Amino acid sequence: MQTSPKLLWEWGTAYDLFISLEVLHNPKDFGVRSAWASSVRKRLPTDVREILEQGLKLFHIPFHWVHKLPDPKDALTVLFTLGQIPAEERLQNLALLGVKDNEIEQFLIGVAAKGQWTDSDLTYFLTELQKIDEKKASSREKLENILDWWARSKEFGERYLAALHTYQEVFFSEEEKRIGPALKSAFERGKRLEAELPLPDLIEELSQGIRFTELPEMEELVLAPSFWVTPLMYFGKTDPNRGVWLYGGRSATESLVPGENVPESLVRALKSLSDPTRLRILHYLTQKPHSPAQLARNLRLRPPTVTHHLQALRLAGLVQVTLGGDGKEKKSFAARSEAIKATCAALESFLEAGMSSSAEGE
Repeated sequence: MQTSPKLLWEWGTAYDLFISLEVLHNPKDFGVRSAWASSVRKRLPTDVREILEQGLKLFHIPFHWVHKLPDPKDALTVLFTLGQIPAEERLQNLALLGVKDNEIEQFLIGVAAKGQWTDSDLTYFLTELQKIDEKKASSREKLENILDWWARSKEFGERYLAALHTYQEVFFSEEEKRIGPALKSAFERGKRLEAELPLPDLIEELSQGIRFTELPEMEELVLAPSFWVTPLMYFGKTDPNRGVWLYGGRSATESLVPGENVPESLVRALKSLSDPTRLRILHYLTQKPHSPAQLARNLRLRPPTVTHHLQALRLAGLVQVTLGGDGKEKKSFAARSEAIKATCAALESFLEAGMSSSAEGE
């Protein structure tokens, strides 16, 4: 029998500092308007945009590093702490867990120490990545870019910290004032739910639809809210025995884009439901859970097409995803009937509120 990990809770805007960069550079993956994301990026100087984008290619969200930050875990703490680290060691701190027997980590540290890499280094890097996961073995061009920056670790460390300072000044300082109260509220709600729900149900509630038949093996699990990741959930390791799960910390009445009048969750759900193929998928999922392969056969569609539609439904919070199933099908989907009903209720409430405002103005 699997032992549940010990739960730890934390909150702060530091995670969102890094996640916001991920969303702004890949808005479609998060259901965010590309035009708005582009407008935010264009507020930054070209060289700043370029080095921040390179950072995403090198380490994405540094869960392990943010988790170890002192309180308050905010943007200023990130900037101060990163500034105390020698420039040539910043990439190593952000990108690597520091596991001494990890051959790839030791290899990258060696490239940084040499300040250069060879063709044999590239071949070794590709081979080791393929051993872990074929999907991680990116194109030679991408791997060359990674090695180039590891060979120039000091330059990266200097430019990246300067770019984060600019990003904080231009955009994120105001953003964290807006999202801070929401994160604290989501943190407090999560702790209340812990006392009411078993761990699998707690994760499903916080993630808006992800359910595990078996949780990943770990001794401790850190749960932290993120405004920008909503409605998705991010997982990362702080060390071999501890993981961090970032869950959605933005309520259904709040929007990622400041100043939006229509609730973002309502717009996303209605857009998802406006597609006839997604309605057919929901019809099947309302009857019983299906894997993507089963849906592809029933709908006579290519699996990538089905995956695309399921992602849209997941972003809308309209489907439950069960992970870790038996046999070949490791992932199955089911309709979240309560979420579909909530969408209908939210639409009715919004329209009635709009009519009331119009009536008062006449």
